Amino acid sequence: MATIIAPSILSADFSHLADEIQKVAAAGAEYIHIDVMDGTFVPEITIGAPVVKSLRKVSDIVFDVHLMVEHPETQIKSFADAGADIITFHVETTRHPHRVIQQIHALNCKAGVALNPGTSLSAVEELIEDADMALVMTVNPGYAGQSFIESMLGKIHMLYHMVQEMETECDIQVDGGINAEISVLAREAGANILVAGSAIFGAADVAKAIKDIRGKEIHHHHHED
Repeated sequence: MATIIAPSILSADFSHLADEIQKVAAAGAEYIHIDVMDGTFVPEITIGAPVVKSLRKVSDIVFDVHLMVEHPETQIKSFADAGADIITFHVETTRHPHRVIQQIHALNCKAGVALNPGTSLSAVEELIEDADMALVMTVNPGYAGQSFIESMLGKIHMLYHMVQEMETECDIQVDGGINAEISVLAREAGANILVAGSAIFGAADVAKAIKDIRGKEIHHHHHED
């Protein structure tokens, strides 16, 4: 599967968001990862649907909206209406995750399910047949610029096998501390969508940074029974 790069605007210059999005899109990114934080599920507050709506006018890149919010079901419609293409919610935030997936699909968006580092894969095992994407957080969400938690590589690999065994189409996204070196490990473990913030927006040469994170294609060997 081809690797998709999703620069995280959490590390962008918020006073020039339109320019920052156009810059990474021109540099080869396929998605833009939009970090929505409510100050409750995570400590910080970032941006809401009105900002996404205004950004939608300046770019047709895929908007990958990551809701780090309590009660995501109350926010889905606003973000879908604002122009989200993918809406990801955290399984820790809702008692009825299937219903949230259905709600996202009913609004013609792709649905992602996200897991904090401390949340077991069993929390998404029943969801990945319905979801379009599963997001393994490799830092505890809330702040840009944190270091990748190495023990998450095993989790990514287990999720990859789970998806293979179910023979379902579910992208595996990784978010937190991704740079060119860690990208190799994450992709070897089975991730195909990489979120990167400071490694892209902090780079002198953004196109090179994206190319380096994308890296060389990795071929996974499927074990036949």
